[in-house]
Amino acid sequence: MSRLLQVLLLLLSWLGDGQSSPGCSLQGWPMDTFSKPGDILLGGVFVVHSGIVFQQPTFQERPKPVSCTGFHIRYYRDVLGLMFAVDEINNSQDLLPNITLGFSVLDSCMSELRAVGGVLSLMSGLGNPFPGYGCHTHSVMVGIIGDNYAFLSIPIAQITGVFQFPQISYGSTFATLSNKILFPSFFRTVPNLLQPMALADLAGKFSWTWVGILVADDDIGHQDGQIMETRVKSNGGCIAFLEKIHLSYSDKQIRRVVNVIKKSSVNVILMHCPDIHIKALLESLFDEGATGKIFLASDYFGLSPGDFSKKTWKVLNGTIGLIPRTGTMQGFEEFLLNLHPTVNSSYPFIRPFWEKAFSCQWTNGNSEMSNNPDIKVDVTCTGEEEVGSKVAQLFEMNDLSYTYHAYLAVYAYVHALHSLLGCPTGSNGFFNGTCGNINDAQQWKVFRYLKKTSFHAKSGEMMKFNAKGDLPASSDILNMQILNDSFNLVKVGMIDPEAKLGEKISVNFSAILWNDDFLQLPISVCSNSCQPGYRKASLQGRPICCYDCIPCSEGEMTNHTDADECTICPSDQWSNEERDRCVQKVLEFLSYDEPLGIMLMTTVVMLSTLTLCILIIFIQYQETPIIKATNRELSYILLVSLILCFLCSLVFIGQPSTFSCLLRQTFFSVVFSICISSVLAKTIMVILAFKATRLNSPLRKWLGPTIPRSVVGICSVLQISICSFWLSNSPPFPMLNTKSHKITFECNEGQRVFFYMTLGFMGFLAMASFLVAFLARNLPGSFNEAKLITFSMLVFCSVWISFIPAYLSTSGKYTVAVQIFAILASSAGLLSCIFLPKCYNILVRPDRNNRDLLSGSKKRRNVF
Repeated sequence: MSRLLQVLLLLLSWLGDGQSSPGCSLQGWPMDTFSKPGDILLGGVFVVHSGIVFQQPTFQERPKPVSCTGFHIRYYRDVLGLMFAVDEINNSQDLLPNITLGFSVLDSCMSELRAVGGVLSLMSGLGNPFPGYGCHTHSVMVGIIGDNYAFLSIPIAQITGVFQFPQISYGSTFATLSNKILFPSFFRTVPNLLQPMALADLAGKFSWTWVGILVADDDIGHQDGQIMETRVKSNGGCIAFLEKIHLSYSDKQIRRVVNVIKKSSVNVILMHCPDIHIKALLESLFDEGATGKIFLASDYFGLSPGDFSKKTWKVLNGTIGLIPRTGTMQGFEEFLLNLHPTVNSSYPFIRPFWEKAFSCQWTNGNSEMSNNPDIKVDVTCTGEEEVGSKVAQLFEMNDLSYTYHAYLAVYAYVHALHSLLGCPTGSNGFFNGTCGNINDAQQWKVFRYLKKTSFHAKSGEMMKFNAKGDLPASSDILNMQILNDSFNLVKVGMIDPEAKLGEKISVNFSAILWNDDFLQLPISVCSNSCQPGYRKASLQGRPICCYDCIPCSEGEMTNHTDADECTICPSDQWSNEERDRCVQKVLEFLSYDEPLGIMLMTTVVMLSTLTLCILIIFIQYQETPIIKATNRELSYILLVSLILCFLCSLVFIGQPSTFSCLLRQTFFSVVFSICISSVLAKTIMVILAFKATRLNSPLRKWLGPTIPRSVVGICSVLQISICSFWLSNSPPFPMLNTKSHKITFECNEGQRVFFYMTLGFMGFLAMASFLVAFLARNLPGSFNEAKLITFSMLVFCSVWISFIPAYLSTSGKYTVAVQIFAILASSAGLLSCIFLPKCYNILVRPDRNNRDLLSGSKKRRNVF
């Protein structure tokens, strides 16, 4: 209401003369009213000129009214639609018989000031904007038709609502106008389609998620811009920019908006503003070479080729626009063909139309061309020009949307009047119990009938205003196609607000022709879609539509584009290499059938056989000096334990079972403890043998079998105790490990602390053997087994130290293979370092296998 108050105050400044007078007086502001007399009148506020010339007040003389400039044939066609409907009705015997329908039309010139002044002038009947006056003497004015744009209809509706004066707009789709509390007497023949939301939904239909927005720099534009931005974001899109534009913008302001558009990466711009506001911007975009944008225009923007220069067609080529659905107007083209300034001299704006249509100038009388210093015309209008074949081009007959709805507005009033004046006496329920008549028909009676009137349009559609004053109607989706300098508007779809969810918007994509920069459906996204196997990762400080594509981690996948998160595969499945689907995991364990299992099993058999052969050799040559000197009993224990060490590897191969899991680590730990304790006992006995060489040495009493048996027994019992405690508290068990890309059938070791305790105990024995042997390596004599034990334990420790990181870094069956390799390598090291030199001397160099050489009575080098 503040905007309306400003307009009314400005009107009062024109109506006042600045002089005080003791009495009341009405000061006029003549409005250019074009009328056709009739028994009943319809008022019309139409945009015919697109601008006004506003003279700033000097406060030294009475302010002058604004004057209009920029005649538009496209807008004038809406006035002709009203006149065509009036002529049809006056020539009809079915509607308002014996009653002549007239009209009184005013040009709002795209100005709220002119619109408010015009409606007050029409309501008063005095040709001046006098609020509250009704001075129609010979006719009755029953309603107002207009205006086309919402920003002009709103102040009109605020005034007509005060006086319960019906108003039907033929172009205002602003949703707030359906509020019957704010605008009780407002009706419209265009669909109540919330244009900002419709544009946002249409952008979503084309999968455009990265868009810019252009709105008019006024109250409606500000509100609609916010609605549009919210709707785009709710549809999953983002806004690159939201810019305002207006007819009054300077070149500097327009260049700033152009620079914003040029720097943006968007390919699509949602445009919700009157075409008059954006003409200069479109021309500037062409001059800057920024023609590679697709515009999505609301019905607020008129898709009229006559409103734009040819160079701006290049910018608008491929534009998708919304217009109210249009029906047929039979005979309207013939009506336009018969227009002539001499025959129809009483028609409003007929002379400006003729000048505009034929680029000429009237010499007699006032000429719009001569009043505009920016237009230079040397051709004189003769009246002999013919509209003829130019009618389609002049009046843009490919789009009659708003003209048709102005035509419908006239018929809505006429059907309400027909019901009012034709009802039986006493059935109406007015205050006097009678129906209206030509003498007392008032606008408030027409308003009542208008709310419940229904009629069929000539196209066959049923027309009935709902409780909000709206007609149920849909909007057409048009595509602007420029081919060989020919302008075409092609219907490519429809928006039906009454349709089911998901079916409200229908588009024929194949019928759309985009501009020269796009051979197919344009893509307008901030970031390209993330393909299956990737997920979106938001960029800090950027809109949600701007993101990076990050590949899914192992075990996760996405099977659709633009996934926000990767999906974790089920426990029995794993993601493939492309990460776009989950595949069944392969059950894995170290099998006897696979090459690795066969190789390990062959190695076990070979080493076990070799050890058995050495044992047989030792038994066969047990009476020889070398065998006797190496403590036969410990050698036999060591060889047997080595055979068992090799054979225990076979327990690790094959499908795990409860028995094999219990046996694996415990059998391995006990056998290896016996093996290493035997080596420790041999090392101790070597030292005792060299230290007890004197006959009276007290150490000689320890040279018997007691110490080696005790060492082996104690060490074995300790390891068996650890294993027993392990089996009783947390025994190993078979399990399926699904954490990796394969399902591994393995043994769960229970509490792994017991496993590491057994390894630690074996490590302690190995280090003790290594240290004792290392200290005894330089003892004198040709026979010194300590050196061999030192090398064997060095190999043993090296293998198992390397085993720990290898064991921890592998998974699945390779973990088992690493442990088998460690068992075989360490056992083979003991076998080769301790026993192979002895076998060499026994079999190859029997000359060394004599007591004198071993005792050192002959000067020979160490036989080992």
